[in-house]
Amino acid sequence: MKLLYLGDLVGRAGRTAAIESLPRLRRDLELDFVVVNGENAANGFGITPKICDQIYGAGADVIVLGNHAWDAREIIPHIDGEPRLIRPLNLPSGTPGRGASVYEVPGGRHILIVQVLGRIFMDPLDDPFTAAAGALAAHTLGGSVNAIFVDMHAEATSEKMAIGHYLDGKVSCVFGTHTHVPTVDHQILPGGTGYMSDVGMCGDYDSVIGMEKAEPVRRFTRKMPGAHFAPATGEATLCGIYLEIDDNTGLTTYLAPLRQGGRLDSAWPLPGESN
Repeated sequence: MKLLYLGDLVGRAGRTAAIESLPRLRRDLELDFVVVNGENAANGFGITPKICDQIYGAGADVIVLGNHAWDAREIIPHIDGEPRLIRPLNLPSGTPGRGASVYEVPGGRHILIVQVLGRIFMDPLDDPFTAAAGALAAHTLGGSVNAIFVDMHAEATSEKMAIGHYLDGKVSCVFGTHTHVPTVDHQILPGGTGYMSDVGMCGDYDSVIGMEKAEPVRRFTRKMPGAHFAPATGEATLCGIYLEIDDNTGLTTYLAPLRQGGRLDSAWPLPGESN
């Protein structure tokens, strides 16, 4: 199975880059499944049903969210009826939507998508480790499902690394999102699980994590609130990670970052290679 995950789409610049690039990426990389983090797609905060439809129409199979899941309120009545939209699993009981779901992949294969929120420097929530383990209890990697994808939406790299090792050998991959800065620690862990602390964002990197620079800099230097944050509108860098998963074992055989456009150095995976 060939899978691509695109990190947080930030504002118009990020979502436009993703929507315009996805058809080409699906074709050139011969992708079986595409996951996109869309929690910042609507003016930097949340996502709307209309934007979801645009992302699906471009070639995404599933959109995952994060701590900004509900910032665009119109998504709340929409999410229960949209099975392709995943919010964090460890939100309180009774929260609309789903935090884990199984999807069919061409060729009769199946993939389980799970997202959890970290707790370090984030809102207090249920334990993401216990929540992830609970989602896996009903599924066998390489058995009932051919792949298990886990997004750890969190601030602290230590918490992301810890859950990566906690799930090593039990899931196909654990990828971090939320900090909007791509890390260079992509690797296959000893048990065969693909890992990266943060995939990065799809957005304008001439910014402060995707936002126009002036207001964040002013707040850091003056410690006073002012204007609202607004997404930067320059050329976006598309940041993601590509991986190949063994259909029989469910473990990762190859992974590599993908970066295209904008200010960051480009990176392109070489399908068919092994790590």
